[in-house]
Amino acid sequence: MPVRYLFVDFNSYFASVEQQDRPELRGKPVAVVPVLADTTSCIAASYEAKKHGVRTGTKVGEAKKLCPGLVIVKARPSLYVEYHHRLIAAVESCIPVHKVLSIDEMACELVGSQQNRVAALALARAVKEKVSSTVGTELRSSIGIAPTLYLSKTASDMQKPDGCVVIEEPDLPECLYKLDLSDLTGIGRKMKPRLEEQGIRTVRQLCQADKTLLRKVWGGIEGDRMYARLRGEATYDPPSQTSTIGHSHVLAPDERDPENGLAVLHRLLQKAGMRLRKDGYSAGGMQVSVRFLGSDRWGETMSFDATSDTLKLTAALQRLWDKRPDAKRSPLSVGVTLIHLAAEKDQTLPLFERDAKVSAFHAAIDKLNARYGKNTVYFGGAHTALDSAPARIAFTHIPDYE
Repeated sequence: MPVRYLFVDFNSYFASVEQQDRPELRGKPVAVVPVLADTTSCIAASYEAKKHGVRTGTKVGEAKKLCPGLVIVKARPSLYVEYHHRLIAAVESCIPVHKVLSIDEMACELVGSQQNRVAALALARAVKEKVSSTVGTELRSSIGIAPTLYLSKTASDMQKPDGCVVIEEPDLPECLYKLDLSDLTGIGRKMKPRLEEQGIRTVRQLCQADKTLLRKVWGGIEGDRMYARLRGEATYDPPSQTSTIGHSHVLAPDERDPENGLAVLHRLLQKAGMRLRKDGYSAGGMQVSVRFLGSDRWGETMSFDATSDTLKLTAALQRLWDKRPDAKRSPLSVGVTLIHLAAEKDQTLPLFERDAKVSAFHAAIDKLNARYGKNTVYFGGAHTALDSAPARIAFTHIPDYE
């Protein structure tokens, strides 16, 4: 069984980009945060910071205690997107990128003589050298080479930072035994306890389990797929379906009042509405959530006729906002999520002329914002929050330039 995939995972990506762009940060412990406040969480940490126990999700206040001298940097999403495209170009000068999995991960398909171990390793070295010489020395990567996309991704996590691991058929499954169950894609916080309930606590036990047991744990065919993946067999993975579109934002200290919280929600909703239309969906419901100072949370959900009209979504937002239990309480973070998504192509065509005009109206707004910037045309509710809630980069969704 030849090696068919080369997987590139850029290490501590957001922090590494900051260190590349700002030479004074190189060699220093760096944490990237969405907003400059001790109550928020780190969204990335440099390897210098990770040595002190700072991780993605660590509260900033706690990170400062763990790592004296930690440099806190506010995230710059547009810069990370720019570097993302530069990295793709660098990799593609060596080998075509087969699939972009996230802002910091991409997979390349090996063909012909490239499927030889020696040739594949030479390509990995070429990719690292090209990135270093054309994008920057701080953009280090871990590369995995294996017979399948799944195993190549797994291999890329086995030696960090700046590693390169090859998995071949004779190595399986023993080479996986040193991993923890949670190191494997597809085994998250909810799946691990289900495996443990069946007596599977190690990767060795997982590899030795039969299909019937794995099908029981995963509740269907996904168990068969995991069985095959662990043995280097190709599997068909159905395309993922978008089920929700949403945004959340930790408010800066000077924004933590109800008026600014609502303005930020309007800004988040307008971003979500633009994504909704771009992806070709309508939403049949909305969820609004608020975390207050003191860690108390509130959330409310409502359903409505499917729509992509921001004006109707704004009216729903206001109705939900009015239901919060304490109108004067200071919010710490806010979020809005559009739910019950349905493809626009499956919706009934507009019956009334007004509906057709509204669709054209939103299409015009989206086109102007796409061309001239996302604050070119906006609804008034977001006016005082235009500089709040900048683009966030979910690792599975890479935004356009903003």
